[in-house]
Amino acid sequence: MPAIRILVVDDAVVMRRMITEALGSHPGIEVVGSAPNGRIALQKVPQVNPDLITMDVEMPEMDGVQTVRELRKSYPKLPVIMFSTLTRQGAASTLDALAAGANDYVTKPANVGNVLESIEILKAELVPKILLHCQGSAASRASPVSRNPGRPFSAVPTRPFSALNSVQAFAIGCSTGGPNALADLFSDITVPLPVPTFIVQHMPPLFTKMLAERLDKNSPNRFCECTEGLRPEPGCVYIAPGGRHMAVSRAGTGFQLHLNDLPPENSCRPSVDVLFRSVAAAYGKSVLALVMTGMGQDGLNGCRHIREHAGQILAQDQATSVVWGMPGCVAEAGLADKVLPLRQIGAEVMRRMPVASLQRA
Repeated sequence: MPAIRILVVDDAVVMRRMITEALGSHPGIEVVGSAPNGRIALQKVPQVNPDLITMDVEMPEMDGVQTVRELRKSYPKLPVIMFSTLTRQGAASTLDALAAGANDYVTKPANVGNVLESIEILKAELVPKILLHCQGSAASRASPVSRNPGRPFSAVPTRPFSALNSVQAFAIGCSTGGPNALADLFSDITVPLPVPTFIVQHMPPLFTKMLAERLDKNSPNRFCECTEGLRPEPGCVYIAPGGRHMAVSRAGTGFQLHLNDLPPENSCRPSVDVLFRSVAAAYGKSVLALVMTGMGQDGLNGCRHIREHAGQILAQDQATSVVWGMPGCVAEAGLADKVLPLRQIGAEVMRRMPVASLQRA
């Protein structure tokens, strides 16, 4: 099988060399070109015919966000992985790039002792994502073909509609492709939800705060990055901060949010499993859970807990997921009440909310 062809775009010579060395050690990956800015990168794409581009966010002449916008006009399916810094500006630009059509991102190594360690970090972060996004033929990735709709899965039959009015909490787990999917989901939810919403989106610190701020601007629901001890309220959406687990517990007659630094689960912190286990224990059968696009299987065990407590579970379908790892595991395990396209999920969520509360909203 031919090697996956990579174009490396970064204005820093040292970073281009480190990325090239990190990827060059993998037998199935070949760096076929590099560019110091977006303008040169756009010229090189037809010359080197890459299967994937790694793209720095901040560059002279044409930055990463501008480059992605231009690239998508001619190459709508060519995968792009952004390189970002762990700064507020880096987080904001990365979210802009994802909204413009980038597929994924990694953060540049920071506070690392030496170059060799940086290369190992780059290898660990980049290689799995490159292999994931480059499944299938190069021709199909570089052409405007429709996404594979996938095969149907048998979902658990929806329970009687009268039982749906007991929802008291809405919990969401997502990863790769999640920021855009969340924006689409909440654009379809046109009223404040009558229950609190809890989200784990796999992102580093600063990124989750920026995500909450962006989602808050365009929704009747109120978004915030979670802090320790908050009391969940209806119409509020709490996003787990990058690097910390978020959990819900009973507190007297109400509920309380907690953050902790326990070890990662499924190599993730925050972890969807941690959140889902806690909402199952706290709210029992009154939980509505949603698993959206993402790599891996974080959320699968948590969904088992929710099912054991008779809660409800929705999953995003393969056709509309950037990566059908997390929702796919839930669907294949038969844990989902429904497996739905992204733009049908908002209506389904509202349908499952307490009817009287939605009417008041």
